[in-house]
Amino acid sequence: MLESAGVRLRPITQADRHTWRRVRQANSAWLGPWDATAPSRSQAQPRSFAAMVRTMRREARAGRQLPFVVELDGRFVGQLTVSNVLRGSAQLASVGYWVDEAYAGRGVVTRAVALVVDHCFGPVGLHRIEVAIRPENASSLRVVEKLGFAEVGYARRYLHIDGEWRDHRLFALTQEDVPEGLLVRLEQGVREGPGARDPQQSQE
Repeated sequence: MLESAGVRLRPITQADRHTWRRVRQANSAWLGPWDATAPSRSQAQPRSFAAMVRTMRREARAGRQLPFVVELDGRFVGQLTVSNVLRGSAQLASVGYWVDEAYAGRGVVTRAVALVVDHCFGPVGLHRIEVAIRPENASSLRVVEKLGFAEVGYARRYLHIDGEWRDHRLFALTQEDVPEGLLVRLEQGVREGPGARDPQQSQE
C-alpha cells in the first residue's frame, strides 16, 4: 500500500467489483474516448471484472504487473496499473491509469504516478518508467510535464483506442532523473504553484 496526502494506492481485489462497475458506468462517456479496444481481427473478447482481476493478480505474482486501485480519502476514484515489466538488461515498465471525472482536477493522478514511480525505482528495483499518451490528451500531457518525464518519441498507430489505431507520444523517466524521489519533486512543484487538471486516462 502506497499513500501520500490522502491519495492511496492498494492492490485491486475481487471485493472491488461493485464499486468498480458503478464508477466505470457513471464515467462511460468520460472514459470512452481513452479506453483500449480490440482490433476487429483480434481474438480478444470483453472480460468480466472477475476475469480481469484474476489475470492481473496472476501477472502480478509472475512479476509482470502491479495492479492498483486509486483511492482519495478512502474512496475508490480510479485505477493505476504498472504493466509490461521487463527485467534483465532493461528493468523497465509502463504506467497507465484512469480517474473518476468527479475527482479530476485535484492532483490525484499526478500524486498517484509519483507514488508508483518511487515504488518502482525503490523496492521493485526498476530503472525506467514509460508513459504513452495520445496527443489529444492535453491534461495527461500536463501530468508528465509537471513530473518531469522526458519526451522520447512519437509512435504512429501505437495502440487500439476507442475503435481505432491511435498515435501516441512517448515519455520516460529513469532513476538518475529523480535521485531525490519523484514525490519530493512533486511536493516542491506544489509549493511553487497551483496544480493542473488531471487526465481522463493514459494508456500503458
